[in-house]
Amino acid sequence: MTPFRLSALRFWSRAERSRAILPIMNRVCLAGTASAMLTTSVSLALSNPAVQPWIVQMVLTAYPIGFLVGCLVTRPLVSRFGHERAFTLITLISALASSGFMLTDFMPAWFGFRLLGGLAMSALFIVCESWINLYAEQHNRGTLFSVYMLTTAVAVLLGQLLLAVAGPHSPHLFTISAATALLAFLAKFASGPWPALPFVSAAPESPQRDESYGLIRLFRLAPVTVVAIFQAGITNLNIFVLTPLYGAGIGLSATAIVGLVTTISIAGMVAQTPVGWLSDRLDRRVMLLIQGLLSVFLCAAIAWLGKSSAPLLFVLFFLYGATALTVYPVAIAFANSQLHSRHMVAASGALLLLYSIGNILTPGLAAGLMERTAPQAMLFVLGAGGILVAIAACFNLARPPLTTAVARAAGGDR
Repeated sequence: MTPFRLSALRFWSRAERSRAILPIMNRVCLAGTASAMLTTSVSLALSNPAVQPWIVQMVLTAYPIGFLVGCLVTRPLVSRFGHERAFTLITLISALASSGFMLTDFMPAWFGFRLLGGLAMSALFIVCESWINLYAEQHNRGTLFSVYMLTTAVAVLLGQLLLAVAGPHSPHLFTISAATALLAFLAKFASGPWPALPFVSAAPESPQRDESYGLIRLFRLAPVTVVAIFQAGITNLNIFVLTPLYGAGIGLSATAIVGLVTTISIAGMVAQTPVGWLSDRLDRRVMLLIQGLLSVFLCAAIAWLGKSSAPLLFVLFFLYGATALTVYPVAIAFANSQLHSRHMVAASGALLLLYSIGNILTPGLAAGLMERTAPQAMLFVLGAGGILVAIAACFNLARPPLTTAVARAAGGDR
């Protein structure tokens, strides 16, 4: 056998664990695409002048409320049914909630559908993230997580593309999003069972009865992760909400604003795989320190130079998207390299709860500051998150490594 063929076979064998998660990622992509399209479709429907403002606010608030509820109920769901069956139940709930919009325009019912949609998506994220971290090994955790993050980013783009193809005023938007959500459920019958998780025995110093793992314990173990996840909640979704306000404030045309948002999204997707690859080979605390410092520098550069040149503005936002939108997977990979496997579902739920809190708090704060001061206030809020990540990374690096059973088994505090 030639050396080239041997190398190819070795690579194919090593990639087996990565290839095994692709059917799961396909279902995640379908569910995420349906959710992204539905979110925009609901917003378009609520933009009708006949809909009273308090009703709009009520329906839009339902999704983050459901997201928070999902963070609280998913861990017992996984403990009772397991990851695969919980995922199937979640996709069924998502499909039913999406289908409700086709049946009625009664706004209290829409509140319930959006609440179920938010619950389903947060539960889906927790199930996937905890399963990936149980399935992954130390050397490929960042890579597998970057594939998951890339999948969710692609889903957001596909949702918008589906909406654009159908047309923003099409009467079939809810039908298409519901059909896509149903495909995520039906795909279970087209793919085999999920790969078996490696058996991990309980650490002798960790009694089985204690399966909770709250934010305080997480902060003691990996403070940089807790801070970084809060920063991701501030940034990851809100950058797409706030950038149009910033662009309009500095005088950009509508076309340029759409291009800027698209640039940020593409940057986040392009950067996921190389950042995940690097995080498997470098100390993840150092990675987060660099990402935090770069985020602060880029926010300052955009605030200072953004109005001077449109091409430069696009370059700076691309770099910012590539930096800030990849903090989340690196932080999650670092935390789970320190945790015992039986704590991963609870930890994922606690971190996603923190993420959702950051996501809910930021838009009102940033929009209020932008209205009272200047559009650059958005960059002050985003840059503050980067400063916090850098400080937490320095603190995590300065203290001695924790000698947990998981850290010893993984070969280091990375």
